[in-house]
Amino acid sequence: MSDIQDYEYFDHDADVGIVGRGSSLESAFESAAKAMFAVMLDVEAVKPEKEVVFEFEEEDPELALFTWLNKLLVLAREHDLALGKFRLVRQGNKWVGKAWGQPWSTDLERGTEVKGATFTMLSVEQENGVWQARCVVDV
Repeated sequence: MSDIQDYEYFDHDADVGIVGRGSSLESAFESAAKAMFAVMLDVEAVKPEKEVVFEFEEEDPELALFTWLNKLLVLAREHDLALGKFRLVRQGNKWVGKAWGQPWSTDLERGTEVKGATFTMLSVEQENGVWQARCVVDV
């Protein structure tokens, strides 16, 4: 996957559009999470000191993307964590998510806070062997 840009942004009036890409559906979701958290901080500077794990069930991939991103935001807020690394495994309709990060500290430069993922422009598609997971996040 070295020749695939794992995430990017697209213009949206008041909010931020994110696109996660990957060779699998799960890796596209992981890239979308990275894109979302990169709005808030430098994800490459985050140390993987703490792990959060969660599960959810969802048949529809678009709704799964929405759930995945919003659960990550909730867990980050609940545990006061800056997240920077993500892993997702799908087993039928069951999804198991993991994320790693560190407590927020003054050495992490804060960007724009993301309030949540939205249904706006929500899509999950595969084209030429590359999965794309996109939506608008509310900032």
